[in-house]
Amino acid sequence: MGSFSASDLAHIESQLAATDELLDRNYPGDDGSRQPIHTVYIPADRFTETFVADWGAQALATAEAHGGLEKLGQLLGQEPDLAAAVASRVAAKLASEPIEDLRLDFEDGYGDRGDEQEDADAVAAANAVAAAVAAGTAPPFIGIRFKCFEAPTRARGLRTLDLFVSTLASAGELPAGLILTLPKVTTVAQVQAMDYAVSRLEEVLGLPAGRLRFEVQVETPQLIIGADGTSPVAQLPHVVPGRISALHYGTYDYSASLGISAEYQSMEHPVADFAKEVMQLAVAGTGIRLSDGSTNIIPVGDAVEDAWKLHGRLVRRSLENGYYQGWDLHAAQLPSRFSASYAFYREGLPAAALRLRNYVERTEGGVMDEPATARALAGFVLRGVQCGAVGTDEVKALAGVELSQLTALAHPRLAQPTSH
Repeated sequence: MGSFSASDLAHIESQLAATDELLDRNYPGDDGSRQPIHTVYIPADRFTETFVADWGAQALATAEAHGGLEKLGQLLGQEPDLAAAVASRVAAKLASEPIEDLRLDFEDGYGDRGDEQEDADAVAAANAVAAAVAAGTAPPFIGIRFKCFEAPTRARGLRTLDLFVSTLASAGELPAGLILTLPKVTTVAQVQAMDYAVSRLEEVLGLPAGRLRFEVQVETPQLIIGADGTSPVAQLPHVVPGRISALHYGTYDYSASLGISAEYQSMEHPVADFAKEVMQLAVAGTGIRLSDGSTNIIPVGDAVEDAWKLHGRLVRRSLENGYYQGWDLHAAQLPSRFSASYAFYREGLPAAALRLRNYVERTEGGVMDEPATARALAGFVLRGVQCGAVGTDEVKALAGVELSQLTALAHPRLAQPTSH
């Protein structure tokens, strides 16, 4: 006989009902879908059906002009065998899927060209995206960044958002990987306004509720620490649950807002690390993804190799810090993005796969991993598979698991029935 009566247990259940609802609704965990390893930003009027392939060709040509992808890997510190394995995979990636996520920019990269021109470009961008999707030349993820919701640009941003989405919807079913980006957010109210805006678009266009999710760019200190001393960014997942898909760090706007001189603005500045750590805490368990920002040091002219070394190091640093996505601004950054990323996953694969095999087979080894660590190990390997760094055959050979089992290990909640 236990000491707790039925009424005692019922009382505890009642006390924790709100907690259960909060965890179930606001902390669903990652949905298991693919996250792109980068986002490419280009002025919105530059996109064409062949844009992605053109950038891949430019990236390969730049690499070949500077000794090839294997030399690039060695430049980034890869041992010869690793550099060779990475190079072949990067070459295939640049030929087949050089851009994973593309953002047609109507904000900083586009500027103010007058309402008539921006209206025309918003419609043209939507038609170009629809044509590329139909032709099979669009990247897996694609969308726009429109102007922010501060008073001077709010109406313009909303009109561009409306024109783009409405035109795209009129062309047929929206692309599965459609992404909308809200920049320069300073308050929770701006995100709530965006939630209202996309909800209205869904109603007017006959889209399913929740179809239009969006990213929030964290580019202002007011979003990290608000006027009342709290952290607005930590409130965002909970004021519009399920609506935000990602938080993206804005390197240069954020640094400039804190008075960091241009020479020292960087993804690895201490103020950047602090902001990104707050972002990580804010979205942990919510299913909202994170993206690091960009470096504006571009591999062109006489500075190609130095720029590649910097970019490769920053990409690796982001990955090690748990930021699995970042921005690229130029075709010549694609080789270093993929080379550094693929090396990260391939270097870590043998040890991660062995620990995962030991966990699955209940084999005693030098490390006794708990379920949470097993999820992290499986998540690491799964990301490597999704971006093309490693193959499912390698995972099967090393870890002894198929892709379906790997996915279930990385996202166990997806395989479990919900309790509510």
